Amino acid sequence: MFKDITLGQYYPGESVIHRLDPRVKLIGTLVFIISVFLFSSFAGYGVATVFLFSVIALSTVPVKFLLKGLRAIMFLLVLTCAFNIFLTPGEEVFRVWFLRGTREGISLAVRMAIRLIYLVTGSSVMTLTTTPNQLTNAMEALMRPLRRIHVPVHELAMMMSIALRFIPILMEETDKIRCAQIARGADFESGGIIRKVKSMIPLLVPLFISAFRRANDLAMAMEARCYHGGDHRTQMKPLVYTLADRMAFLILAAYLGISILFCVLGL
Repeated sequence: MFKDITLGQYYPGESVIHRLDPRVKLIGTLVFIISVFLFSSFAGYGVATVFLFSVIALSTVPVKFLLKGLRAIMFLLVLTCAFNIFLTPGEEVFRVWFLRGTREGISLAVRMAIRLIYLVTGSSVMTLTTTPNQLTNAMEALMRPLRRIHVPVHELAMMMSIALRFIPILMEETDKIRCAQIARGADFESGGIIRKVKSMIPLLVPLFISAFRRANDLAMAMEARCYHGGDHRTQMKPLVYTLADRMAFLILAAYLGISILFCVLGL
């Protein structure tokens, strides 16, 4: 399960999406997330599907790699669909014991499932085609106007970048600890839900210790290198918009306009 999480990982490549400015990809992800919530019909989701799969095709990231990342949210996806199907009032379609599955609930469950899958997939495409350093520079550049109200922009961007960088590291560490505990006789599968929760203690305690140790090592390394935040710091590779980036902005503007139009027309 832990190896299935793709958010925060980077997939090396030389595709068009990889070469885009990270600010374009960050804004594009936000535009896509907004559009997913603006669409309320399957025609709108069809537009989002075409846009998403076009980006995936241009990124050259294997579809199997993206689908593997959806396994981590499968429980949340099933739980969300079940709540929507059985707790939404409307015309009854089927009944399971005392629970009523409604037509409106099924429609809402399908839309919520599509939104959740597209949110995870769209965010994964951005992180898979953008290095953590590029994400840090993009977030700092986009939040630069907040400096006027004394917001520590560089520090916030650095924290988000470190968090994204630590996701795959902690997942790998969790898998190693789990295998080590299984080799010592730990059982994470059998028993009821209470027993399974208790069996997670031998996994969580060493994981937290390892996470705090890594955080302390990182802090000491940054202090040893005289890191003092974003004051008067320069970038080794400054962000510069190219023709491809401007073309991408035009495509995003057109896509956002179509999304707003579909929302206004109720399509």
